Amino acid sequence: MMAAATTIFVYYTTWAILVPFFDASSPIHAWFPPREWAIRLPAFVLVVGLSAIGAFVGSTIIKENRKQAQKAKLRAA
Repeated sequence: MMAAATTIFVYYTTWAILVPFFDASSPIHAWFPPREWAIRLPAFVLVVGLSAIGAFVGSTIIKENRKQAQKAKLRAA
């Protein structure tokens, strides 16, 4: 996992930070997608990740509230 993370980090850093300093005619530009995706892709991953975390937290809160309501009903009965 560390090797994959390091490879992705180096690729993304090269793509987002170093490639703009090369001429547009340089063959290095062929190895990378258009630069606009350097912003879109992480933004998409961030939105999906935060949505997943929010959905998990929300479902956990709902389940806990149902358990507490059920316990309260048993106590009242």
